[in-house]
Amino acid sequence: MSSATAAPTSVSTHILDTSVGRPAEGVALTLSVRSGSDGAWTAHGASTTDADGRCKDLPDLPAGTTHVRLDFAVEEYFASPRKAHQQAEEQQDAPRARDSGAFFPEVAITFAVQPGEHYHVPLLLNPFGYSVYRGS
Repeated sequence: MSSATAAPTSVSTHILDTSVGRPAEGVALTLSVRSGSDGAWTAHGASTTDADGRCKDLPDLPAGTTHVRLDFAVEEYFASPRKAHQQAEEQQDAPRARDSGAFFPEVAITFAVQPGEHYHVPLLLNPFGYSVYRGS
């Protein structure tokens, strides 16, 4: 009989600010988990993106997790003065996001997980929209 333990279920993410073509540094996020589609959400971890737009310190998921939610606090990111954002906005005809705050003040991504899998969930972000997908 083998006493090997199952591989952990894990999540990683990164954010690319597509309005400037660079990683989004300094975005706070929380990771929440639940068991079953009607289970209560439980906060399980928090992090902030590094200079590469990555969170490398999210904890493995607890046994029994079936759903994960990543909550990205993007309002603060777009509200902070960044020269690259100012240059990008000057090149656009769209209204500026900072004139009245972020259009999307937060981004919540919810997805289902299977035990022993790794889920990389990149967020492509700009002041007026976002896209997400399961990466590798």
